[in-house]
Amino acid sequence: QVINSGDIRWSLPRVVWHLEDLRVGMSYPNYYISRLASKFVKVCLQGTGGDELYGGYPWRYYRVFDSLNQKEFFNNYYDFWQRLVTIEKRKKLFTRFAGKHMDFAEPKRVFERVFTFNSKLKYETPEQHINNSLYFEIKTFLPGLLLVGDKLSMANGLEERFPFLDNELVNFAQKIPIKHKLANLGKMKRLDENDLKKRKKFYTNYDDGKNVLRKAMMEFLPTEIIKRQKQGFSAPDESWYRDENADYVKELLLN
Repeated sequence: QVINSGDIRWSLPRVVWHLEDLRVGMSYPNYYISRLASKFVKVCLQGTGGDELYGGYPWRYYRVFDSLNQKEFFNNYYDFWQRLVTIEKRKKLFTRFAGKHMDFAEPKRVFERVFTFNSKLKYETPEQHINNSLYFEIKTFLPGLLLVGDKLSMANGLEERFPFLDNELVNFAQKIPIKHKLANLGKMKRLDENDLKKRKKFYTNYDDGKNVLRKAMMEFLPTEIIKRQKQGFSAPDESWYRDENADYVKELLLN
């Protein structure tokens, strides 16, 4: 099945209805593939969790690789994840009275609380910084993916199972040394994931993540798959919101 930009007019209201949350960007592929799969099966296996457990986003970890301490790690990692307006600019969007009471909504405080809640985390070596990055993704990013997958699959009468998130496998994965998850631990790659013009690079320039999984499957999968560069599972919504859908999106947001 080929999805065209015009399909957004049919799918967007349905995706928003089922999600009840602002996670539309990564939702179209989930919705359509669940809709297609439900025609043939009622239960399917999902690969969600593999990236967060085995290091599937190398460019993020290298951003904090050489942090010297906890404070520097927080600053480096938060700057990478900060994609909305800063707290200073956000305050200006409200009245002077309301702006004074916006500290509770500062994302950085929420961000740091994820780490400080776990007193066992250490911030001394590159391996510890990368493990902390994986910890953050498991605690924040992964639950969002699971929520989207569950709601949109059940919207189509399809039940998802997640083999990578088996309790015993998760416990084992968290004990695997970082050197077995990332093939090029000493190579520094610093790309800006928020640069829309270069975003495609993040799905084509990396083949060093999840290295332990690649090696485990060498006897079962062809070499071209084992060494294949990372391919994201996402819709071209950035282009969909322009061109023929521009008026439709403006009508939804501004009317």
